[in-house]
Amino acid sequence: MKKRILLKIGSNTLTKETDQISRGKIEDIGRQIASLKNDYEFIIVSSGAIAAAKQFVKLEHNGEDINVKQALAAIGQPHLMRMFQESFRELGLFAAQCLLSYSDFENPKSKANIKNTIDILASNNFIPVINENDTVAADEIQFGDNDKLAALTAALLKADLLLIATNTNGIYTKTSIENGQPETIFEVLGIDSLQQEISSHKSSHGTGGMQSKVEAATIAQNAGIETWIVNGLKDNFISDALGGSGKHTKIKTKDATF
Repeated sequence: MKKRILLKIGSNTLTKETDQISRGKIEDIGRQIASLKNDYEFIIVSSGAIAAAKQFVKLEHNGEDINVKQALAAIGQPHLMRMFQESFRELGLFAAQCLLSYSDFENPKSKANIKNTIDILASNNFIPVINENDTVAADEIQFGDNDKLAALTAALLKADLLLIATNTNGIYTKTSIENGQPETIFEVLGIDSLQQEISSHKSSHGTGGMQSKVEAATIAQNAGIETWIVNGLKDNFISDALGGSGKHTKIKTKDATF
């Protein structure tokens, strides 16, 4: 049986730390999924709708007002999804859009519908691309860059691994950051120990920082799911992590099976 991976891609990864969504990065992700699809089943939680919109439009207030951000998300989401579909189709992959909000996870019927729909998509070789429904909900726009949404989805779908792509080689020790020579924490079981290490730094496009990723890992760990935090800016970051190479942080579970 294939192992199920919930891949969370942040805005900073998709833009490659620029002002535009990178088709090359989406293609890089697609190529890796295509090469791994015989052994792994991928479900994607992707940010990037607002960044996609900013390539085409500029709204008043410079996009800082939450309502403007929601409008930008409405403009950008179709463009983002089109880029996924076009890039994936060239690789023989098929993508399907799913928009969720936190209220969906509070309603048993909605949760069942989400799981059933995504299970059917996955069983028919479609890759679900999930984002928050930003026009009706704003939590992830303000605070989490979809980290929490990814963790809740991973738990609901009983994923084997939560793979969070960011712009660092995992979580660095606090001392090494202060010294200007970042050193990766390679493996940890206790979440509390990470709280003492993480920085409050946030990227230019993302909204979560490491705090929201550790919070997401806590949700995943409580559901018995490992979380790996990897550098999505590097090519082949998925294949390298699964192959045991590259620097990244593994947040383990007591009964780790991955």
